[in-house]
Amino acid sequence: MFETIKRGITKVKEDIQVIKEKDPAANNILEIILCYPGLHALVAYRFAHRLYKWEIPLLPRIISYITRIITGIEIHPAAKIGRRFFIDHGEGVVIGATTIIGDDVLIYQQVTLGGTGKEQGKRHPTLGNNVIVGAGAKVLGNITLGDYVRVGAGSVVVEDVPEYSTVVGIPGRIVQKKFRDENGVLLHNRIPDPIKCELNRLKYEVQELREKIGE
Repeated sequence: MFETIKRGITKVKEDIQVIKEKDPAANNILEIILCYPGLHALVAYRFAHRLYKWEIPLLPRIISYITRIITGIEIHPAAKIGRRFFIDHGEGVVIGATTIIGDDVLIYQQVTLGGTGKEQGKRHPTLGNNVIVGAGAKVLGNITLGDYVRVGAGSVVVEDVPEYSTVVGIPGRIVQKKFRDENGVLLHNRIPDPIKCELNRLKYEVQELREKIGE
């Protein structure tokens, strides 16, 4: 029991430290402890998850439900979440029961890690280490996002994404593969638009055809 409490305290310290490192608006530790709903939801989840693993009925879901009312973040106690997980802002975040999240993952507000129907078994996504999921993105179904994947804001991802890739759009399309900046951040205003790129390509082709017809 003592070791369990000690590990829990260590994880909370890591969660606080990662917020301090990744959020420039975090001025001090007291502010983080009192004013960050993502941290509150995560601490409540870790407690509920422990009770869930001990097979205590109902209470883990009650804790999850109360946490959702207070923070606007819903994390099912059965989900598996790694270390140094950061939910930035957090309002509207939903994390399903069979979701698996690796270490050092960052997600923004309105993100859904959900299912696609009423199928049984593993029905929610798996996120590798150092994944970033932009605001409003939906990652749906039993799919895998590899390590260091970046998901653009508002994207809907329904297929596997290989490691070191950036995916955007509805449905999500890979616009960058195998980038190697392990410390890179997701620059939402600089993500390529695959539809715009395709339209530009067609525009140039039409222009070339007009020039040939004119000749």
